[in-house]
Amino acid sequence: MNVLITGITGFVGSHLVEFYLEKGYNIFGTCRWRSNLDNINHIKDQITLIECDVTDAYAVEKAIKQSEPDIIHHLAAQTFVPASWANPRSTLDINIIGTLNILEGARRAAFNPIIQICGSSEEYGMVKPDEIPIKETNPLRPLSPYGVSKVATDLLSMQYQQSYGLKIVVTRAFNHTGTRRGEVFVCSNFAKQIALIERGKQDVVYHGNLDVIRDFTDVNDIVRAYYLSIKNSTCIGKQVNICSGKGYKISEVLDILISYAEVEIKTLFDKSRSRPSDVPVLIGNYDLFKSLTGWYPKIPLKRSFSDLLNYWREKIQ
Repeated sequence: MNVLITGITGFVGSHLVEFYLEKGYNIFGTCRWRSNLDNINHIKDQITLIECDVTDAYAVEKAIKQSEPDIIHHLAAQTFVPASWANPRSTLDINIIGTLNILEGARRAAFNPIIQICGSSEEYGMVKPDEIPIKETNPLRPLSPYGVSKVATDLLSMQYQQSYGLKIVVTRAFNHTGTRRGEVFVCSNFAKQIALIERGKQDVVYHGNLDVIRDFTDVNDIVRAYYLSIKNSTCIGKQVNICSGKGYKISEVLDILISYAEVEIKTLFDKSRSRPSDVPVLIGNYDLFKSLTGWYPKIPLKRSFSDLLNYWREKIQ
């Protein structure tokens, strides 16, 4: 079977392609001419890369025709919430128009692939205390341009599923972490700073708001969930949460990572790392997805953080 992964060079994409290669699938992946290939260099000769910017409708349709996919995982997106404040138009363009191009390309194709569209827990936004843990039926009240873009891609995907009969599942993944996570994301940023301190290249760990609560899942559990979402026909036409069901204050995340440090770690608040508005609490409920696929998270969060810190220790010499 042929699998097309947009954003294959990214954090989740690189882990997802490894997962599929172990199962013997034919893998095609889209990347831009300027994409950093570090995450997939070790497996590049086992996959077919297609140069494609998802905001280019012609390039997307061409990529779909070339790969003739049985499965499409649409992972390509602007995923960093703070960047959506700095450049909201680019975020909306990449995330909404990019998804529209995937849907249109699939609609025009002579085949009918199963499509996984990545939504986000950021769609829920301002969640009330009596709405936790968050179910898929919860109102969507996004608090960032990124969250708005994901609400749009989510609803647009469901409209295409209903209007054209496309086989689509929307996954609303909550925070996830693990090796290869971009350094701008909080867990990876903390881990990198600790590794720099251990090497004598930095003095303190800088941080923003430590009071927000997030639900973290290991990336390997996430890619297993993405695979199960397209292998179970009962998921088609549904929006499903993928999460651990447990909440951690960012201060707890930092404390766990510091506990693995080889030297004493000091911390310092940096106002520039705070957002104009932040979702206070995001804790998900994955009962629906578990009932459809049997999935549940298997990897302890402490192991994820240990792997992440070791990843940065190897990169920083």
